Amino acid sequence: MEVQLRDVTMQFNDITAVDRLNVTIKDGELVSMLGPSGCGKSTTLFMLAGLYRPTGGEILFGDRLVNKIEPEHREIGMVFQNYALYPHLTVLKNIMFPLKMRKTPKKEAEELAIQMAKLVQIDHLLDRKPGQLSGGQQQRVAIARALVKKPKILLLDEPLSNLDARLRLEMREEIRRIQQEVKITTIFVTHDQEEAMSISDKILLMKDGKFQQYSPPQEMYDHPENEFVAGFLGSPPINLFSCSMKYNLKDVSISGTDDVITLSSALKESVSTNDQLTLGVRPEDFYIERDENKPGICGKTIMVERIGRDNMLNVEVQNKTIRAIVSPDCPVGRGDIVKLGILPGRAHLFDAQTGENLLDYKTR
Repeated sequence: MEVQLRDVTMQFNDITAVDRLNVTIKDGELVSMLGPSGCGKSTTLFMLAGLYRPTGGEILFGDRLVNKIEPEHREIGMVFQNYALYPHLTVLKNIMFPLKMRKTPKKEAEELAIQMAKLVQIDHLLDRKPGQLSGGQQQRVAIARALVKKPKILLLDEPLSNLDARLRLEMREEIRRIQQEVKITTIFVTHDQEEAMSISDKILLMKDGKFQQYSPPQEMYDHPENEFVAGFLGSPPINLFSCSMKYNLKDVSISGTDDVITLSSALKESVSTNDQLTLGVRPEDFYIERDENKPGICGKTIMVERIGRDNMLNVEVQNKTIRAIVSPDCPVGRGDIVKLGILPGRAHLFDAQTGENLLDYKTR
């Protein structure tokens, strides 16, 4: 089912938790709502669930306006952070519970519950109680219970936050498998960018209740619309340099150094040489430049760390430390002066005041 949010706003007294949010989620997509704590992602999910009623705007499920429709009539399934299982009921009875509330005949309810248990691969645990299960198994029960009533939309509120690192990886893959198998529109709230990048069709990134960007994960990573998006995604984070444009509007001068970088993407709009700008380069988009005549950013290496097949360099530039991930084929030691070139088309240029990305990536 398609979900539309049209100028959706949520205010609590004088606090605006969500500010005029406009998003369309297509039928069958898995969309992650991502952002720092307090950005409004859980509030948005609770409005979709009917637990909060928006103070402005419209929420549509298909062609149906649901602003005033109670949660039990929205055809949604929801999985909470703490799973909310009934400790005195078996796995089978936990899964059957929503059907019991609907007064579904017992035999039919049992068959549907077993079917869902098989889907989430816990059909061998039906006689156990939640206290006898691992965190990952409890989460599977919660997902089966949410799906057993055949909802049109599945809502997941940070469902992996209580699991250890290995289980998180396993369960995010399982959530994607289940979602693709049942082809249900799914909205997944998380603060973990790696989770969102790995399983989503699209990511909705928010900050302070406001929309920042809504796009497929790789597009958001490669083509951030502003400095916040670029800085929020990526580990290690993007490197940022104060800079200014030279008169040809192609070369960027790094403040506090003699270094100049040539842009290979056109500017979206005219930029004055007096504008305050910020150059952004992800660590993996650097390389060691050996040609003295080619542009680059020079600095002193203060640490070299081997990470798998690459080397991570900590380099001092502009009295701060930046990170570069480079091939170990170019030997660099602590204390060496290096010139870091930037891979073609991989630099980002932001307005230092507004944070807007000033480059037109279509020209790459």
